[in-house]
Formats: sequence, structure tokens, C-alpha cells
Amino acid sequence: MNVDAFEKWESEIRGYCRAYPTVFASASNARQIDEDGRSYIDFFAGAGVLNFGHNNARMKRAMIEFLEADGVAHSLDMYTTPKRAFIEKFAETVLEPRGMNHRMQFMGPTGSNAVEAALKLARKVTGRHNVVAFSHGFHGMTLGSLACTANDYFRNAAGVPLLNVIRMPFETRPGGGLQSLDDYRALLADVSSGHKPPAAFIVEVIQAEGGVNVASKEWLQAVQKLAHDHSALFIIDDIQAGCGRTGSYFSFDGMDLDPDIVNLAKGLGGFGTPIAMNLVKPEHDKHWQPGEHTGTFRGQGLSFVAGREALSYFENDELMSEVRAKGQRMADHLQAIAGEFPAEKLAVRGRGMIQAIDVNDGALAKAMAKECFDNGLLIGPCGSGGRVMKLIPPLTIPDDELSEGLDIFSNAVRKVLQENQRKSA
Repeated sequence: MNVDAFEKWESEIRGYCRAYPTVFASASNARQIDEDGRSYIDFFAGAGVLNFGHNNARMKRAMIEFLEADGVAHSLDMYTTPKRAFIEKFAETVLEPRGMNHRMQFMGPTGSNAVEAALKLARKVTGRHNVVAFSHGFHGMTLGSLACTANDYFRNAAGVPLLNVIRMPFETRPGGGLQSLDDYRALLADVSSGHKPPAAFIVEVIQAEGGVNVASKEWLQAVQKLAHDHSALFIIDDIQAGCGRTGSYFSFDGMDLDPDIVNLAKGLGGFGTPIAMNLVKPEHDKHWQPGEHTGTFRGQGLSFVAGREALSYFENDELMSEVRAKGQRMADHLQAIAGEFPAEKLAVRGRGMIQAIDVNDGALAKAMAKECFDNGLLIGPCGSGGRVMKLIPPLTIPDDELSEGLDIFSNAVRKVLQENQRKSA
């Protein structure tokens, strides 16, 4: 393994390579192979980008044909055939069956770009400055989205004050629940409270990076009602939990929610090619002036080609049925390992194929991740202090590899907790 070039020339900012200290050379579906020929099962999947696996054969074939035909790879926001094909397929497959008439806004290649555009539009529509975001939320690393992000480690690197955000507790975190929403509603109703209605509420249905915290239908409906009762926009950040991860296209499907803006990225491009998109209600979209919010890479041809192919997985319920079944297997497996250590009070949570176990200690989680890596499994901690082990394999992972990965994970958890118990005895 030769890492000299990386260590000599690459910035100290690099992070994931420190957790996975090898040089990867190839990948297929749910496996990555390093340059020494060692194989790893991937329960990380590009932080949720690779919902359809590494080098998805259908997408790869479509992309190669596009390149060989001299397709338009970069177009800013000009009209192109691949963009039209993507837009038509997305409307037909996702929007029309749900009765949604949202406009598609392409802005830049990352989820943070999507959040920035949503915040800007919400402020433009309402003429207000403040946005309500929730504890443990993660919305991106650029300054506007970072202001909505709760994690101190990321926020402390900003170098400037992160302003115009009101922080409320997420439903399942300390201080959260319906009562906190009622209390905020009371503040907004009191002309002497010093509180004015915000421009928007931005929320994740499942806080992925925040520790796989799952909001209920009842609470999300209450957030939406609070927003709309005060003429604020209701924004759902579905960047990591969307695009099929929970067993339906959106994480909020079946919850009777009607978001004003939906943020999408990560799995949207299918192949791992960069693309982000906001779904915006027409009455809000009309507030944009042409070219008022731009982005050099908002017309990425390869992403449209791969993303259109990804949408074919949602023409029927076959893949989503598999995701729900695999997700239940994952949850059952985690519950079983938690049951082996009742004194540790391990908490299992998730939905579909985003599952997690909270081990209550970041040092233990880090040791578990290392043990997994040493035994051929890629997985990463998240949540407060990195105490939560998050499992987000490709949705297309074969059953035998899912079982193998779960066994490696359980053995790692078991080994680290048993060693910790011996040290504490």
C-alpha cells in the first residue's frame, strides 16, 4: 500500500481515509477492492450516495453510450436531451403518482447547494431572515447550510458567526416533542415575547448524520402546521434518507405531508455522479428571477443519464419491497446484538436500509469501526461524539453479502464490548 503521494500533497482536511487506511482500486455493487486485492463489504456506500451500488451495470452502460455518442456533458442550465429525459422520467415516476406539481430546480452538485438555494428562496418569499432548524440536524458545510447544522465540530470551523437560525429540539432528542412545538407557537402568539415568525422550518425526517434519529408522522405534521399557520415554508431535507433508502422514494411518503421544498442529492445521480435538486412548489418558485441563483455544475449530463436510469428502479415496487425486507433483517440483527448486552442499554433505531445502534460512547464506536475494517467491512460512526454506528449499505446488496457484513459487524460489537467489560471489572 503506497500512500506517499496522499500524505505529501493532500490537505490535512482529509478524513475518511484515516478511518479506512488503504488504497481502493475497484468496486462493484456492495464491495470495494484495494490495490492489494483485499475485498471489503461496503456498509457506508459513499455516505448514502451509492444507493444502487458501485458501478451499477445499467447506469454504466447508459453512461458509456452517452459518452460515445458525444452527449452534452456540461450545459449550465441550457436545454439538453439528457436533462429533458431526466425531468420527464422524474415527473412520470415520482411526482405525478403522488399528485405533486413541484418544479425542479437544479443549482449545484451537492446537498449543501440545495439547502442554500432553499434557504435563500424561503427568505425571498417571506421577507424574513430567521429559519428554524433542529438539534442534531445536518444540512451541509457551506455557511448558510452550516448555520442550520447543529454539530459543534463542523460549526467551529466556520470562522464567522453563523446567524439567522433558531434552534429547536428534534422530536426524539432532549427537550423535543409536541410540547416544545406548542411552547414555540405560544411565543409566536405573544406580541411581547420578542419572537417573530420565521421564514422557514427545515427538518430531516431521519437525521442520518445526527445519529439516525427518526421523527414520527404526528410530530412532522405538527411542524408543518406550525410553519403554515405562520406563513413560513416547510422544507424537508431528504438528501441522505431519500431516493429509496427507507423503502419508498421519499422518507416522508405515507405521512400526509405537503412540503413547500424538498432537498435531494446524494442518491439522485444513481452512479455516484454529482447532482442536487430542489422540488419547489410553483407558487414559491415564481419568486425567482431568471439567473438569480446559479451554479456552474447544474447541468451535469452524466448525472442526468445515470439519474434517469436510477428512476427505472421505481417503476414498480420490486426494489422497494426488497429494501423493506432487508431493512427488517438489519433491524432484527441489531436488536439481537443489543439483547446480548442489556446492561449497556444499546439503542437500535432506523427505517428501511438506514439502521443504527447507539453504543453510548464515541471511543467504543471508533474501536468497533476499526475492528470492522480490519475484518473487511466499511462502516462509520455518527451522532453526538460519534457514538452511533450507522449501517447504510447499497440497496442492491446481495443477501449473502448483507448477512456476511452483519456477522462481521456483530462480532466487532461483541468483541469491543466484552473487552470493555473486562477492563471495567
